[in-house]
Amino acid sequence: MGATELLKLSKLNKWYDGLHALQDVSLTIGEGEVVALVGDNGAGKSTLVKIIAGAQTSDDGEISLRGEATTIGSPKDASNLGIAALHQSLGLVGSLNVFENIFLGREETRSIGPIKVLDKKKMRDRAIELLGELAIDVPRLGVPVLSMSGGQRQCVAISRLLLDQVNLILMDEPMAALGVAEGQKVLDLIVRLKDKGVSILIISHNLEHVFSIADRIAVLKNGRMIGTVSPKNVTRTDVVKMITTGENIESEGAAQ
Repeated sequence: MGATELLKLSKLNKWYDGLHALQDVSLTIGEGEVVALVGDNGAGKSTLVKIIAGAQTSDDGEISLRGEATTIGSPKDASNLGIAALHQSLGLVGSLNVFENIFLGREETRSIGPIKVLDKKKMRDRAIELLGELAIDVPRLGVPVLSMSGGQRQCVAISRLLLDQVNLILMDEPMAALGVAEGQKVLDLIVRLKDKGVSILIISHNLEHVFSIADRIAVLKNGRMIGTVSPKNVTRTDVVKMITTGENIESEGAAQ
């Protein structure tokens, strides 16, 4: 890994009753790095992401951020560390417009005498600024997001995450329900986020997408980290072999 270390997971384990869902899983994510997490259903991908997001806790193992040991016991802990999760549901309210969704739960207000009212202009201006920074094309900010395309809704949801200082965004199959053109918009946005120094951990079954955006590919099988490889050094066939056989091919060495 060439990038400066941001997040390091060391020997994480997770049990569900008698199921050993994660077995001594280690992974490092660098600053401004896109890491794709791949594997068959049941490999442990979502469990690992939920632990990083604070939605679940590991039973043992260590997590460090920029070299300092830390604990992620809740989504609030993750947020305080600059870790944000883009859920498949997106968390948007279809009847609300773009800036209302971006500021949902964090509305800006202004005072008129003793009364506080929503500062819609401030929210709209900040939403335009956020979308502009990421070169996101949403022609009409005032229409309900329900009327927008899937790709546009994904972009609005990602913009919402960036209201806070975000170091790492976790994505679980963000292009799964999108067409080719819409999926490409999200891929392009991921590249722009990387250029801004934001790290991405993305779960995806689409190896074409993975090879187009990932700096490294981490392969999980049956709760074990098989290894991490560079898409520059391997083929899709190599990665499929790792996923199906659990064999770690020669690339960046053993799992980190």
